[in-house]
Amino acid sequence: MSVPRSEYPRPQFARADWLCLNGEWEFEIDQGDSGLERGLLTRSLAGKITVPFCPESSLSGVQNPDFLNAVWYRRQVDIPAAWNEQRVLLHFQAVDYDTTVWINGTEVGRHRGGFSSFTLDLSGVAAAGETITMVVRARDAALPQARGKQAREFDGHGALYGRTTGIWQTVWIEPVPQVALERPRLTPDVAHSAIHLVQPLKGTPTGMRVRATLKDAQGVVVTVECPADQDFTPQLTLPIPADRRRLWSIDDPYLYDLELQLIALDGSVIDQATSYAGLRSVTIEDKAVKINGKTVFQRLVLDQGFYPDGIMTAPDDAALKHDIELSMAAGFNGARLHQKVFEERFLYYADQMGYLVWGEFGDWGCNMPGDGLDHQKPSASYITEWLEVLERDYSHPAIIGWCPLNETWQTIGDRIVDLDVVTRGMFLATKAMDLSRPVLDTSGYSHRIAEADIYDSHDYTQDPTLFGEHQAGLANDQPFVNAPDSHWERAAGEHAISIPYKGQPYFVSEFGGIWWSPAAKEGEDSWGYGERVKNLEEFYARFEGLFNLLLDDPNMFGYCYTQLTDVWQEQNGVYTFDRSTKFNMERLRAVQQRRAAIEAASEA
Repeated sequence: MSVPRSEYPRPQFARADWLCLNGEWEFEIDQGDSGLERGLLTRSLAGKITVPFCPESSLSGVQNPDFLNAVWYRRQVDIPAAWNEQRVLLHFQAVDYDTTVWINGTEVGRHRGGFSSFTLDLSGVAAAGETITMVVRARDAALPQARGKQAREFDGHGALYGRTTGIWQTVWIEPVPQVALERPRLTPDVAHSAIHLVQPLKGTPTGMRVRATLKDAQGVVVTVECPADQDFTPQLTLPIPADRRRLWSIDDPYLYDLELQLIALDGSVIDQATSYAGLRSVTIEDKAVKINGKTVFQRLVLDQGFYPDGIMTAPDDAALKHDIELSMAAGFNGARLHQKVFEERFLYYADQMGYLVWGEFGDWGCNMPGDGLDHQKPSASYITEWLEVLERDYSHPAIIGWCPLNETWQTIGDRIVDLDVVTRGMFLATKAMDLSRPVLDTSGYSHRIAEADIYDSHDYTQDPTLFGEHQAGLANDQPFVNAPDSHWERAAGEHAISIPYKGQPYFVSEFGGIWWSPAAKEGEDSWGYGERVKNLEEFYARFEGLFNLLLDDPNMFGYCYTQLTDVWQEQNGVYTFDRSTKFNMERLRAVQQRRAAIEAASEA
């Protein structure tokens, strides 16, 4: 049987030698989370599952949509004999939510966070030529956690969908030497025509050197090296001569190849890996966000990244690229990657295709009041998991901004404290990790960080005239700001509050969501924003009216339309859930290809 999702999962830091562990595993649901006491660690499990698909999905072969408080995985792995004298690293691209891993009965690590990757060093428990037994327990009960759009009720409803439990991205192992390269951090420097490289190392690199070679289509651009043992973390600058300088942009997403080597004192190569980099800048000038010094209006779409058969996991690698192609065919030049951390290979294709993306955490509804919907509770784990995400995705040129939180609801009084602290912690963590991109403190509702680089609102008003009235105040530095209606007010005097607008670049980061579901039958669960349009022509008129108002606003740097595809009952996508066409894409594309006012003003 072929191995599902067998492509290399980490294309921006690639080694030649690795082993994919996707495929059939033993599996058992542990509904009472008593499996450790009942001996699941030491015996065969009752069922089978296809990794990396979650047990709720049809592609997993399990397809159990119930609440799964804990699940167990088990399989044997033959460590290649050729990996002799090397450390074996075990990688999990994503497991939801609280994970414990045992090798031959010995616990080797634990991780909390359903969206971020983690790695375990198997030194001392797994050696070349051995067959090991790997056991994984994933707990996903009602722990305080960030769960994105996963519903706490049995069925999805409105803008909430089914759940994901356990392994939902690739599991793999690789051999590395005792002293080894770790994931590099690549920062483009357009002003000085260079790529700055921070190269972490594992182990003691006495007498060694780090060498980096940047290449383009003509061959070697530059080779730079430095001692590996004179700084805690080696840092190199790779200058790009004027005649080899080529900027990464949406029109020309050029990527330089990068070879990384760790060199011993005798000149032998201890470790090596390949990567790539794009030379591009993101800057702010008044209310414009510029890429490489040019105002680029961000025509973004909200991408939830769900699939009918894989849920949060793409059924195959081609599906990741295809979603970008579908978005671009409709006239969008980028996306908010909404309420989940997308697979690294999605970012790989975004880098290749010049597709702008905002990286986001999955925390929707954090502290949302009313009707028991406080379904995600802020905690320190938000910050630790977000730091892991930032570390993984820092070097992708397609990422042009960060959005740590989404639609947070702070209230006046004692209950404001936890979320305010976490909001500031996530903002500071983002800035500590990355000074090269703008940061939006939270998308929509309670803006709480005065230093945030971007300001925004969510406006699902369906009437273009009223929508225009909402957004007209931006011309006088009084933009539309989300405020709670009576349904969300907890008590008299308590409101979702935002700090005042300070003239930052502004965009409507969620709008539209036009409800059109021609195949929906009477009584079928179908949902969208506002009143459903009656026919296609009404859809096109509403679509064009909303978009024109934003394109014609010289103070608006972009927008984000909800959404790319239908997702189960939420039927307001540009495409259906199975990625079939709902509309005349040329007509939608034509609406968006008009020159935006802020672009025209910058060229005047």
